[in-house]
Amino acid sequence: MIIATIDVKCRFYPQTKTVKKHDINLGGHQGYRYQACYQTFQLGYTCRAYQAERKAQTIELAMNNSGIRDSSRVLHININLVIIVLKNLHTLFNYIPS
Repeated sequence: MIIATIDVKCRFYPQTKTVKKHDINLGGHQGYRYQACYQTFQLGYTCRAYQAERKAQTIELAMNNSGIRDSSRVLHININLVIIVLKNLHTLFNYIPS
């Protein structure tokens, strides 16, 4: 019996632990779960906007004074998804405005 393991660096915690298969989503992509922190993730996404690097690029463009329409055109994603990413910035940085 051969057991395959994938060693992936956790994007939530700076650790490298083994990963187990978790589920298959509606798009047909395999989901995985980190054994150490129990966070789930996917290696492939159906929608480009939900990739982690797309969110980082959206934030980078916003910090460089690009508008919402410019960001959506450059990244090839919907304007509404750019707005959702920018609205959820406070949850990423645990920032509560006063």
